[in-house]
Amino acid sequence: MGASPDVIVVGAGIVGAACAHELARQGADVLVLDSAGVGGGVSAAGMGHLVVMDDTPAEFALSAWSRELWLELAPRLTAREAFVRCGTLWVAADDEEYALAQTRRQALASQGVACAMLDAQQVREAEPALRRDLRGGMVIPDDAVVYAPAVAAWLLAQPVKGRIACRLQTRVARLDRAGVVLANGETLAAGAVLLASGLQSAELLPGLPMQAKKGHLLITDRYPGTIRHQVLELGYIKSAHNATGTSVAFNVQPRPTGQLLIGSSRQFDSLDSAVEPAILARMLRRAAEYLPELPSLNAIRAWTGFRPATRDGQPLIGPAAHFAESSAQSVAGAGCHRSTWLATGHEGLGVTTALGTARLIAAQMLGVPDLARIDATPYLPARFSTPAATPAGTTGATHA
Repeated sequence: MGASPDVIVVGAGIVGAACAHELARQGADVLVLDSAGVGGGVSAAGMGHLVVMDDTPAEFALSAWSRELWLELAPRLTAREAFVRCGTLWVAADDEEYALAQTRRQALASQGVACAMLDAQQVREAEPALRRDLRGGMVIPDDAVVYAPAVAAWLLAQPVKGRIACRLQTRVARLDRAGVVLANGETLAAGAVLLASGLQSAELLPGLPMQAKKGHLLITDRYPGTIRHQVLELGYIKSAHNATGTSVAFNVQPRPTGQLLIGSSRQFDSLDSAVEPAILARMLRRAAEYLPELPSLNAIRAWTGFRPATRDGQPLIGPAAHFAESSAQSVAGAGCHRSTWLATGHEGLGVTTALGTARLIAAQMLGVPDLARIDATPYLPARFSTPAATPAGTTGATHA
């Protein structure tokens, strides 16, 4: 890349890749660093669903806008990126859940999201493999799934106005006032540093308000046509927002290969990446309550991942000034870059919200407010600090 890049992006997962692509699309020169390869970490461990979620107005705003951006991008993707507009079917087990589905449908429809209620017979017709006594459900036809690691690589390879360079298998040891210091002692200078490496961002800025939510997933052999939609129980919403303990919820996703991806679990009491048989068994028992033939299917592999979760459930997107200052004060002789930014803390919605996150970051870093169609305030890291929020604007990166 020659001269120092405008921005160093730490993290080549789907969020980091999307941010690098958008910054370069606007003309910035970007260097992407990752301790492993492109699309690893949480991006590789997750389900890759693109789903509108509406537990809070902020969650809805970012997920709905980001899904629109995915649908706009989809025609350019190839078979390798495995984008499938399969829709999401939220299933209700009883009258109470069906009433919840009706309330959600009304709320989503009022915001312009295509969705429809299904009665018990329509659910059976939509997904014959589900158990027969479900009360009904709600379908969101424009939700989709994608293979996030492949999309991350695709985004980084696209020709854009600026330039993107990648240095993989390269670990960042700490931030420096000029840029970053690598584990080998090399210092890389840049106009700005963007941390987009999930939980690893907290290693560079200790004090970030994030914790790990461990999750298990399992993938089956090929059974084409078994499931057509991504199917979730309505209890998944409650499970996804639990703040403590261990929870499981039924979530099954059809892959273009004909395989079924089964989730999901959430737990706070483990930082061990090993598959825990008791948690996996509990998750699969829950799935079998909705998909009776599941126990007869052949499982190929199970794995775990760690979602980066913030205290309020919203990601950290914006200037990291407060945390950078705290980190510099807490580490003797250390100093953070004068323009440090965050794009992390997305928990289970990193793939869904990657494209919207990238627009919000580029709008702030490059001073191009028209890139953002939603208000960035709910996601600014400064919401967790006592000092006044740092105004969003041009603070280090250049707009070529």
